[in-house]
Amino acid sequence: MKTIRDIDVKNKIILMRVDYNVPLKDGKVTDDLRIRASVPTIQMLLEKGAKRVVLISHLGRPEGKRDRKFSLSPVAKVLEKLLKVGLVGFYDLPKQGEQIAIPDSFKVALLQNLRFDSGEEGNSAEFIKNIIDAVGAEVYVQDGFAVVHRAHASTDAVAKFLPVYAGLLVEKEVKNLSKVIDQPEKPVLLIIGGAKVDDKQPLIEKFEKLADNIVVGGKIAADGYKSKSKKIYVAEDFDEDGKGAKLDIGPLSTAKLAGMITDAKMIIWNGLLGYAEDPAYATASTITAEMMGEHLSAETVVCGGDTTGFVENLMKEHPNLSYSLVSTGGGAALEFLLGNKLPGIEAIKA
Repeated sequence: MKTIRDIDVKNKIILMRVDYNVPLKDGKVTDDLRIRASVPTIQMLLEKGAKRVVLISHLGRPEGKRDRKFSLSPVAKVLEKLLKVGLVGFYDLPKQGEQIAIPDSFKVALLQNLRFDSGEEGNSAEFIKNIIDAVGAEVYVQDGFAVVHRAHASTDAVAKFLPVYAGLLVEKEVKNLSKVIDQPEKPVLLIIGGAKVDDKQPLIEKFEKLADNIVVGGKIAADGYKSKSKKIYVAEDFDEDGKGAKLDIGPLSTAKLAGMITDAKMIIWNGLLGYAEDPAYATASTITAEMMGEHLSAETVVCGGDTTGFVENLMKEHPNLSYSLVSTGGGAALEFLLGNKLPGIEAIKA
């Protein structure tokens, strides 16, 4: 896979896809993980002499309409604080044939929400070509791993006009997820939680061939998930609330899971094991996160939006925790692990 390590970007304008689909509250970013995750690639491009890096992203689902609540303006304010590169500009999407005049002093520019135009999700070649021409881009860098599984203008059609290279985040995601499929060091443990069995079943079936052990917890287990496979252990006891709702896996199941974590050399975790929004029912998820983060002799991969968010928050309290990969791509990571071709990755290989 071609990466930014493989190209001379000196004096070139780079168009870079990032994933700034971050949570907002009262017009402010409440979790800047994805913004921080993009910074190493931006910095490397500037250190290699790029004239300018123009960032493009989506936020939310404005459905092709200009909706102020989905503006990337709050992201631009966070970005200015994270990047010590002089001025950071924020610009609207260009109209047809319009040039965006960015001063030379602005080394980084962020364009408005791509999904304000239906051309993004419509995979419109005309839409992305208009952006390329408006900013004078010469190279395209794909660093929005969370969107590479979608055939959109900024993941697929863009390859018709510019050479496409992977950024450092996409490189890291692909490298670590590839190890899970191609070079798993045994024993391999898959931990599955969450609420929707239909979303998880394909992954469970895939890993019945790859994993040595699979543990199923969360609401899936509480709702009575069944398996005849000897590899699959379904949580057998639960912590309940006063109404009898099973809201976390119990001490017996957690102890069995802990033993498997200790023995494993590769651990993949997708889906919280209980109703972790309530600290009273976050015990199993917390123990799993801490044991994985302290298991330095194992490859540890955390994926799925709720799970990665939980782990990120825990790392703020316990900075000693370390993981091989806390994936930024929920659906993209699952599609990759299932062995499906991702349009955004195929564009880099082309």
